[in-house]
Amino acid sequence: MKSRPHSTIRRAAVVLVAVVGFSASYVVSGFSRTPHVTSGFSRTVSSQDSPAARRSVWDGVYTDEQAKRGEAQYARNCEACHGTDLAGNQVDEIPALVWDAFLTQWGDRTLRDLYETVNRSMPRDNPKSLNARAYIDVIAYLLQANKFPSGSRELGLNSAALGEIVIERTKK
Repeated sequence: MKSRPHSTIRRAAVVLVAVVGFSASYVVSGFSRTPHVTSGFSRTVSSQDSPAARRSVWDGVYTDEQAKRGEAQYARNCEACHGTDLAGNQVDEIPALVWDAFLTQWGDRTLRDLYETVNRSMPRDNPKSLNARAYIDVIAYLLQANKFPSGSRELGLNSAALGEIVIERTKK
């Protein structure tokens, strides 16, 4: 039987392209924000990777009572910088927490992203000074202030569940 070196090389090239393409998809998706581990490969999952498992802030992910508690926490811990109207202060580089400014910063990110950022860095003069429930309640208040609908269940503390809730500009 005659040897076909070009066939062998062609098959090896196809396998190489498939492996490189597979690896490249992990590198490209690495620019998203939510860490995820699958089959021993560390990669990042964007909100489009798994739409069936994703929820939206439009799904009523907090309660009115929770937002009320969050409003009280906001008044004690956030209002001095972000203002009573949540408008922030551009001169002092304090971001607005409502409307377009909020959605520009947080749109297509998850509530876990928001929680981790707020927990790590707020209040600015005393980061990580609130308990986890207080931070979650403040986030519920921010959702209410941005006119996302409330629901019958409180927003929980489970990091994985928060990572499944996407902040979307419009209801889809």
